[in-house]
Amino acid sequence: MVSNDQRRRQLAREKFERQQQRRAAAQRKTKRRNVIIASIVAVGLAAGGVAYASVGLAGGDQESDRAVNTPPPTKVPDPCGKPAKGSPSKETWKKEPAMTVDTDASYAVQLSTTCGRIDLKLDAGKAPHTVNSFAFLAGKGYFDHSKCHRLVDQGIHVLQCGDPSATGRGTPGYTIPDENLKDPRLKGNVYPAGTVAMANSYDGEHEKTRNSGGSQFFLVFEDSQLPPNYTPFGTITGGMDVLKKIAKASSTLDRATGNTAPNATAVIDKATIRKS
Repeated sequence: MVSNDQRRRQLAREKFERQQQRRAAAQRKTKRRNVIIASIVAVGLAAGGVAYASVGLAGGDQESDRAVNTPPPTKVPDPCGKPAKGSPSKETWKKEPAMTVDTDASYAVQLSTTCGRIDLKLDAGKAPHTVNSFAFLAGKGYFDHSKCHRLVDQGIHVLQCGDPSATGRGTPGYTIPDENLKDPRLKGNVYPAGTVAMANSYDGEHEKTRNSGGSQFFLVFEDSQLPPNYTPFGTITGGMDVLKKIAKASSTLDRATGNTAPNATAVIDKATIRKS
């Protein structure tokens, strides 16, 4: 027969175990959030080609977590217009483009989107490889007709674009090095509102997953706490109201890709860049 003291100890032990399980779950959730900005990393060479694997939104059992934690989508009016005629790029390149960027200059980018105009200022001096790649891709029309495929408006506040496939797996075929990770603007592991930064697939642990940026970038529309692992390479100089409009329409989980896709039809009709 179990005594009262034994029963109390058993209940206390069970309570402690439940607390530990909740704490572990919270830690996993935090880790998932910290690696939520992800794109693609080359994982191997086979038969002369490059094999790619998507890091997606996080590690672990993502689908079951989302099935439990994701509420059913709510229909909201689409605040954006129809995309311009044209198809997303399917072009890729075998290696990073040659450096032609002027590191003493800044570059002005105009994103003409279905939701309105967004203006960026890129700093070639602090992130030369990143700006050089962005300028190359913009000049090739790589961003034109591409959908901004991921909106995160809980915990962090970013709109992710730059993937013509709109799957989160798109890549220009090459990767670029991480840069400017010690930018003084990233105080307290916070990417301030107005930051333009590169997505990548660094997993927070393995050095081999660093330097994995490609074409995908994110626009921060509210201060967002993230580890300083994502190259900040510019600022938003106009169109913050456009980003807020997209964010207000919220997002819906796309189970096919694992992305939280904007409900708004957020498409870059045309991206242009000029030295300023």
